Amino acid sequence: MAEQTPAVVSEQIYTLWQALTSELANVFDAHGVCAAIANTIALHTGTTTVVGISGPQGRYYDVWICTGDGRIQQTIWDSPQASFISLIQQGKAAVQHKYDLSAAELIHSELWQLPKETILSVPVPVPGKHSRFTPKGALCLIDPGPGCIFTPESLEKLATNLTVFLDRAYLRNHVDRQDIEFAVVSDISIALTSTLSLSKVFQQLMDPIRRTLLVESVSVGLIDPPTQDIIFIDILMGALFKDLPPIRLKRGQGIAGWVAENRQPVIINDVYTDQRFYSQVDRRSGFHTESMICIPLQVEDRVIGVVQAINKKGSDFNENDLRLLQAISGPMAAALENARLHDDVLAEKRRIETLFANMSEGLLTVNNEGIITHVNDAFLSLIGKESGSLIGVNIHDAVRLKDNSLKEFIEQVENADDEYPQQASDILRDGGGSVPVLISGAPVRDEMEQVKEMIFVFSDLRLIREIERMRDDFFHGIIHELRTPLATILMYARLLREGKAKEPEKADRFLGVIVRESDRLQKMVRQMLTLAKMEARELQRSAAPVYLNAVFDEMLPPLADQALEKKLTFRQKIGKDLPPVLGNEETLYLIIKNLIDNAIKFTMSGTVSVKAWEENGRIHIEVKDEGIGIPRQALPNLFGRFFRAQTAVERGIAGTGLGLYMVKEGVEYHNGTIDVKSKEGKGTTFTIQLPALTG
Repeated sequence: MAEQTPAVVSEQIYTLWQALTSELANVFDAHGVCAAIANTIALHTGTTTVVGISGPQGRYYDVWICTGDGRIQQTIWDSPQASFISLIQQGKAAVQHKYDLSAAELIHSELWQLPKETILSVPVPVPGKHSRFTPKGALCLIDPGPGCIFTPESLEKLATNLTVFLDRAYLRNHVDRQDIEFAVVSDISIALTSTLSLSKVFQQLMDPIRRTLLVESVSVGLIDPPTQDIIFIDILMGALFKDLPPIRLKRGQGIAGWVAENRQPVIINDVYTDQRFYSQVDRRSGFHTESMICIPLQVEDRVIGVVQAINKKGSDFNENDLRLLQAISGPMAAALENARLHDDVLAEKRRIETLFANMSEGLLTVNNEGIITHVNDAFLSLIGKESGSLIGVNIHDAVRLKDNSLKEFIEQVENADDEYPQQASDILRDGGGSVPVLISGAPVRDEMEQVKEMIFVFSDLRLIREIERMRDDFFHGIIHELRTPLATILMYARLLREGKAKEPEKADRFLGVIVRESDRLQKMVRQMLTLAKMEARELQRSAAPVYLNAVFDEMLPPLADQALEKKLTFRQKIGKDLPPVLGNEETLYLIIKNLIDNAIKFTMSGTVSVKAWEENGRIHIEVKDEGIGIPRQALPNLFGRFFRAQTAVERGIAGTGLGLYMVKEGVEYHNGTIDVKSKEGKGTTFTIQLPALTG
């Protein structure tokens, strides 16, 4: 083909440029721009045209090949096979001959398989020309003939102009991608702030982040406050991790530990070359980690955990991925912290509600207007309210004190500083009557020290009053019990001293009375000491096998004599070779003797019987009498300390009210049980069961 004049060439280039401008005017897709450039140049020059643009991280090139007759093909070449790098690095348009290449370069090059002799190429964008968005690539004409309208210089000018369209398209791609990413971040932020459930937060995180970043896995690790370890949430880790123990990294351990410790994000595209990588997780799970972005999750100045995006699909992680993950991490950290705080608040609320509901004391709270906001069942029982609720009721309508002092007490509580007021009073019950209570109050203040709520605790004093009454009865009884033998001893001692018993028989009788009353005093003292030992658990420290047959052999003869002196029938049926009981022999002796003593004491006439047998690995001991019996109303308090039934008091039967209390304590120390059946005026039966020592 004859050479064309410069004017003709210029005209052809101008015509080509007009065609390109018209073709590219409404094309905003980068791939569409590249295809249009290759197609238009090929058709106008009749020359095979190649456009190659680098993909992310230069791992591959998107390539458009168009022949002179307009047939176009789009493909992808791996970076080493594309052979564009040398063309880009030369920095300007140039013609390169095939025979300048080595055989190895020819064999492995996709590009150099196309020409027979030469390639006229120009870097895109042209070095030195400002281009922010267009990735590096090249525009190539394959075997341009002598009649080709382009010289290296004119091709370089064309490439400079085409860069404007490429920049516009890649800018549009960048903006579109940012719009998509912004929408994703916005959707994730809205989703995260729409729930306070930690599990739902985790579920809403995984898929959007994986799809947006094109990664295999997303993991979130939260810092455990007590240990500062990082614990990874298994719900985000995938199926490989579901049967494994929780993944826990020590403080500073692994890439995640380093990120949390140093508060710096990292991009690592080959984790096994990084010394910080903790490979044990891969070995345990079978998962293979290749690349990772890891950023700290911060709330104000606190790091609460880390988030990791793992294994970018098809390319390496880049700064854009990091920015996107950081954009998501803000609302993510806030949502996780809010969810965790919400869980803590719910747990604390449940604890308080459990304590509130199960307190034995009556408890209620009122706001600063005196309206009841919470009340427990114990308070309702205290005031005798069987049904309904007091929530929303004014405290003055719900709580009525006998002395009408509630208003003054509330004012004391409202003005209390460090010491919280208490007041003893009687609270009136629904349906009549009153209950003695100790009222305690405390104000709840806000950050401005204003009282927003008050808490009132009502302690039932009936049991304390009963104990005080029993204590007074006990002391009166003890004084009476001590005074009688002491007065008798003192009287007979004075008679002896004054010589009133000159005859030996009389003196011996006086001394017998003194000895008997002294024994009575000694018995009372010994009972008090035994009680003290039992309450101090001293008797339990000397536990050993106790054979009850020997205990009965020692105990029963004198008790039988005592019963016969009262003209009572005394029966005994003790099983042979009873198995031993693990315990304290002195305590067991005391338990059984007390019951038999009481049976004899409270039986005016009739029979007292004692039985003992072994059944199903337990020793059964039954003490039965035909005495005065126990009133039904006294049975619930029968084993209480200092308690004495009114029938015994009225009949003038001596006692301290400690015997049965000591019996019950002793039985329970031996892991046994005691049961009582009684009918007033007919008699009483006590049955003890003790575990037998076997093996």
